[in-house]
Order: sequence, then C-alpha cells, then structure tokens
Amino acid sequence: MKRLFAVLVLLALFACSKPGFNNVDITGANYANDFSLTDHTGARRTLADYRGKVVVIFFGYTQCPDVCPTTMQEMTEVRRQLGREGDHVQVLFVTIDPQRDTREVLAQYVPGFDASFVGLYGTAEETARTAKQFKVFYQKVPGKTETSYTMDHTAGSYVIDKSGRPRLFLRHNQGAAPIVADLRQLL
Repeated sequence: MKRLFAVLVLLALFACSKPGFNNVDITGANYANDFSLTDHTGARRTLADYRGKVVVIFFGYTQCPDVCPTTMQEMTEVRRQLGREGDHVQVLFVTIDPQRDTREVLAQYVPGFDASFVGLYGTAEETARTAKQFKVFYQKVPGKTETSYTMDHTAGSYVIDKSGRPRLFLRHNQGAAPIVADLRQLL
C-alpha cells in the first residue's frame, strides 16, 4: 500500500511539473509539416528555411476586414512582448487569395505589421495543396462585382517548433499573453 501511495505521489508531482500550453497542443500531428511557396521578395521557401526558429503560420488575405489584420497585430504585440526572444520567432502570412494578393501587395501589407514578417503566396493549385496539408479551410464568397469578393477561412494559426515539428494551434483573438507564454516554452 505504501509503495502504491509513493508511486501515485510521484505521478502527481510529474503531472504538475509537465509543461502545459494555453493553446491546442498538436504535438505529433502528421500534418502542418511543410510547404513550398514564394515569399514577398520572390524567393522560393519551405519550412526547412526557418529551422532553428519557432514559426507561426497564419493563412489569410490582405483585403480581410477583421480576422487577418487582428491576427497580424496580435503577432506584432507577441513579438514586442517577447523582447529579444522575439528574434527567434518567424511569423509567416500565407495568402489564400493568390488572385489579388500578388507579390507586390504582400510586400507592402505583411512587413507593414513587422519588418520581420514574411508573406507567402503560390498558384491556386499550390495554395490549395498547402491549405490541405495544414487542414485549413478557405472558400471564396462572391461579392457584387468580380473583384469585391471575400474569403471565408480558418482563423487560427499554427506554431512549428525549432526542429520543424507542428506543436500548437493558436486560437484567434485571445490576446498576446497566452501566446507569449506558449512560445516561451518552445523557445
């Protein structure tokens, strides 16, 4: 009986000391582990290019009225709160609207939030393949004109650790503090 009690105490102590995340832990996921897209400077990029950094990947579009700019501003605040540790975090904005989000548009929009942020785009096929790899939903919603459409899309972000493994799914609009705490664990 004493032995069982000792084992239970040790397990309880271990459980208390195990780091927990504020966001959804996807450690071990067999998705969200790579892409091949072009960045806003014209360079071809894959996830391996960012190995050694904690990577936050958000899928959105530049004409988004709310979720996208809110997320990008939140990530700006996260990097600010991380201070020098923020230099080891790479934010990637993957457009789901390659029809309108050209290299030039992304080059103005994405670094406007933080000079270190990178905008990524691809062909319609590359965008669909990448979204599928990350289990991201997106769909064009017709507007009054051919170019006035909006896009419905997944609002969360993925966090990839320094080794290139998917670790977290960040919920939208939660404020910087829980994200900062989670990223500090991964840094």
